[in-house]
Amino acid sequence: MTTSILEICKRARAASYDVAKLSSEAKNSSLCRMANALEGNAEKILAANRRDVDAAKAKGMRASLLDRLALDEKKVSSMVRELREVSSLADPVGGIERTWTRPNGLIIGQMRVPMGVVGVIYESRPNVTSDAASICIKAGNAVILRGGSDAINSNVAIVDVLRDALTGTGVPADAIQVVANPDRAAAEELMGMREYIDVLIPRGGADLIRTVVEKSRIPVIETGTGNCHVYVCEDGNLEQAIPIIINAKCQRPGTCNAAEKLLVDASIAKKFLPEVIVALRKEGVEVRGDEATVKIVSDVKPATEIDWYTEYLDLVIGVKVVAGLDEAIAHINKYSSHHSDSILTSSFDKALKFIKQVDSAAVYWNASTRFTDGNQFGLGAEIGISTQKLHVRGPMGAQHLTTTKYFVLGRGHIRD
Repeated sequence: MTTSILEICKRARAASYDVAKLSSEAKNSSLCRMANALEGNAEKILAANRRDVDAAKAKGMRASLLDRLALDEKKVSSMVRELREVSSLADPVGGIERTWTRPNGLIIGQMRVPMGVVGVIYESRPNVTSDAASICIKAGNAVILRGGSDAINSNVAIVDVLRDALTGTGVPADAIQVVANPDRAAAEELMGMREYIDVLIPRGGADLIRTVVEKSRIPVIETGTGNCHVYVCEDGNLEQAIPIIINAKCQRPGTCNAAEKLLVDASIAKKFLPEVIVALRKEGVEVRGDEATVKIVSDVKPATEIDWYTEYLDLVIGVKVVAGLDEAIAHINKYSSHHSDSILTSSFDKALKFIKQVDSAAVYWNASTRFTDGNQFGLGAEIGISTQKLHVRGPMGAQHLTTTKYFVLGRGHIRD
């Protein structure tokens, strides 16, 4: 019998108080046991994932999205490694942000404390299940996981393994829970549980994120879609540029940090565009270009206004010729999703201007946008990449799932 959403929320709230009290050693020991359990039950998890992948193939899911859904031994090993890396990080709970003394002698301080109960609604990627669980436990929280129906077997198998690993650790099993009901109504019911859930994090495509933001009664940390840009400046190293662009677009095109747009300075466009388009097409990428691009490479498909706003999540890229740095910055700020954008230039001044003026969560100089990732940033893992500006922006690790409270130390103080 499927556990009701209300019961899941009640159990998570009760468990959150126990997790919040745990020592660093207890949490880290639990995370290591969770990692060992994932490693020891890899075949069970892979078998469940194969059922999901087979069902997705039967529905005609495209290759880039299948890549996000499918697990293999390498991906499971990565999940294990990230759990262990999270266990090795400094404990974000209990740290003193600052203290100060008022003229009347009161000592006031701020301390890092857990959020409480974190809800995560996400699509396809089963590795999010273990990442989110590890980050929440590290930050002293309970977590409720509601993955997409495409990955239901994988997610349930992973959570079963993680919960079993918590036996005898001091971390209650109810600190990690999965909503096994794939119906949309269950997700919408979860969005209304403000009494039990402290923060809700959507992770997935634009439709999912918009639905959660519009329907949730719980405060939302909005993760964003990835309409990411690479801008090749006239003084960029063109030998470096093509490998960077190919990596950013092609390594995993279904991820939010994959490049979706390429901007090229007009002064180098005639030389560079034919070379980079040949390289992209060798990787199976469909190129859509503005009028200037089509004039240089005539068989490029003309881009529309909608293309500039689109996150393809596929082997498709939009290409635009720009007059220089100012036009590139203006274009990115208008059309991007404010996720990750990169400039390829040899000029420190141009790079600094780009970094300061591009309004995105992560801004790069001479590097692929594919590095926007909690693990790559040294956070161990991530629960999502926030593109909003309140509370946190960019990859969110354990420290970002804490908040602060004031403590006030007096000696019989009363207010006049």
